[in-house]
Amino acid sequence: MIARRAGGRTEGAESEPGDDLPAEEHVPIGGAYVGPLRVRLDALRELIGLSRTRLDGKTLAEAGRVLDEAAARQRLSSRHTVVAIAGATGSGKSTLFNALAQVPISETGLRRPTTAAPIACTWSEGAAGLLDRLAIPPRLRRRPLAGGDEELSGLVLVDLPDHDSAMVRHREQVDRVLALVDAVIWVVDPEKYADAALHERYLRPLAGHAEITFVVLNQVDRLPGEAADQVLDDLRRLLDEDGMALGEHGEPGATVLALSALTGDGVGELRELIGTFVQERDAAARRLSADVDAAAAKLRPVYLAGGRTGLGERSRDDFSARLAEAVGAKAAGEAAEREWRRNAGRACGTPWLRLWRWYERARTPGSGVPEAAAPVEDELTARQRVEQAVRTVADEAALGLPTPWAQAVREAAVRGAEGLPEALDELAVREAEAMSGRPLRPAWWPAAVLAQASMTLLQIYGGLWLMGQIIGLLEPGLVAPVLVMLAGIVGGPLVEWACAAAARGPARRYGQDARRRLQEAAAGCGRAKVLDPIAAELMRYREVRERYATVSGSGK
Repeated sequence: MIARRAGGRTEGAESEPGDDLPAEEHVPIGGAYVGPLRVRLDALRELIGLSRTRLDGKTLAEAGRVLDEAAARQRLSSRHTVVAIAGATGSGKSTLFNALAQVPISETGLRRPTTAAPIACTWSEGAAGLLDRLAIPPRLRRRPLAGGDEELSGLVLVDLPDHDSAMVRHREQVDRVLALVDAVIWVVDPEKYADAALHERYLRPLAGHAEITFVVLNQVDRLPGEAADQVLDDLRRLLDEDGMALGEHGEPGATVLALSALTGDGVGELRELIGTFVQERDAAARRLSADVDAAAAKLRPVYLAGGRTGLGERSRDDFSARLAEAVGAKAAGEAAEREWRRNAGRACGTPWLRLWRWYERARTPGSGVPEAAAPVEDELTARQRVEQAVRTVADEAALGLPTPWAQAVREAAVRGAEGLPEALDELAVREAEAMSGRPLRPAWWPAAVLAQASMTLLQIYGGLWLMGQIIGLLEPGLVAPVLVMLAGIVGGPLVEWACAAAARGPARRYGQDARRRLQEAAAGCGRAKVLDPIAAELMRYREVRERYATVSGSGK
């Protein structure tokens, strides 16, 4: 790509008449960058800036080139329209070039290739900067006959080498200049108008540039009768298959016409069409708009993809549930519930039962030792569950995203998940320490303890009363002491059973509360480390997608 400032000069170039015009005469085309085009260019610039960390330079190269060309063209004359004449070997483009200039400028003849380098003809002064940008040396810059056509004022016509030339450097010059001009006149002949090289390499890729494209069927003088109309209709059909809109019935699109540069038939009509086109002074902006469209079409796969994007509430809940499972929230809640009920049994149980339990623990070594820590295999399983939860939520968040942004989401999730298993372990330890203290007890527990103590006292009192009667210290009468003892013996288990039944509800709520606290803590940790980075990437993607919608003109 060759882009030069308006004031620059090709090394060794001579100044043209009119190069020293007042500054106000060199009105930059930037004044025409208003409305939708300016908004799209600004959005494209922002889009590239937001995407540099996610997309490689090769993907953004075409969009960057369009911005560079927009800036370069804006610095140059807006009073001129650069139109290239392109065609295959023997199509007669040089003859047409001379016919439009009304003076033999470009060499014609049987020798191939005839045009070895781009030749320019300017109908008004002040186009040196544009020609420098095209790298056309002063020796290949021409002017038409004195005075020229007033209707072509502002036209810069460039005759290109053959696009199918056997010389590689000729084809390279064609491709280079075609990327810089404001409009193109494609010259075809009755023999090569359907050439696959022309349609596949140029017309089909440039179908979006139809509004700045002229397709001329030359040498119609060689076709007998209605053959010219038939060939012209077939040419229109091929252009339609290429996806190029045709400017017919007042609709915007490519201009297609037949002429004979040799006899002059139809040349006047073409000159009139070009004159109208040039006087509109918007060819450069239309070319740039088409370039933006083409760049947006190439970028579409990396910004738009099928399906709905984002992370739904269900996915968030599932992720939190998986973390809760990995941290053992359910088991912790069940353990807290059992501990509550165990404490209730210790407080409300009969003394004899507690004494028996103490005896059992003393008789069985190791029965009072706390449960061993989870084996290594369980820890690895918990870690694997966390990793699986992270992968699952990352895949769900990346679903429907273009590949670069899906990869960015997954990378954000993986980075955030570093240290997540350890953080969850710390949460579990803190929760276990919080539950290790004596659990809260309901208000009726003192009354239950008093009732159980009363039942024990009744048993002791009845036993002492009966013992006194047996040894003769008290008057005989077995009924009363036995009834008192039975009341204590039966009442103690009844009180214990009633307390156990009454403790089920509070114990369940206590366990649920412990489970909920651990779930919330695990969910908060997962949200901070994984979900928030994913949400940030999704927000960034939505931002670039909005910019892309502006660039592409879709508005959505």
